[in-house]
Amino acid sequence: MVCHLLSLDGVAEAPEEFFDPWGDEADAAAAEWCTTQDAVVLGRRSYDEWVRFWPGSDLEPFASFIGAVEKHVATSTPLDPPWSNARAIDGDLVDSIRELRSRPGGEIGVHASISIAQALLAAGVVDRLRLLVAPTIVGPGRRLLDGLPPMRLTPIRSEVTPGGCLLLDHRVALA
Repeated sequence: MVCHLLSLDGVAEAPEEFFDPWGDEADAAAAEWCTTQDAVVLGRRSYDEWVRFWPGSDLEPFASFIGAVEKHVATSTPLDPPWSNARAIDGDLVDSIRELRSRPGGEIGVHASISIAQALLAAGVVDRLRLLVAPTIVGPGRRLLDGLPPMRLTPIRSEVTPGGCLLLDHRVALA
């Protein structure tokens, strides 16, 4: 499952800059996304940013979730500083995720890591795309869906929040 915060024009980079003010809607979406996940995949840059912030954060419920959940980090270098329940992915990213998906358990979430989400979507190993779209046009910035091959999405849920955000949940047809 890929969970991302986007602007209306698809920018996924630096959502803290366009979800302004960060509020109850973003918190509620993040809390809902976390209820079914027992593993998270992060890229190295996201890991480095998050390990400096989340272990000391009291922003709930995400701080408790991300602290406790199993974290798989796409990197070829040791995880320093270490973080509880975090491990480097050994080998090919897509093969590692396929193996992880074959294990019993809950969903595997991809948060914040644009390139990881794109690689897994392109490889056809993502079964669900959950987005919270801010009513903001950002302009420049990395977009989550740029460069992806065509794919069929089946809507599961769509909702407009009181603040004008779009909460979108789609099933992705797996390759």
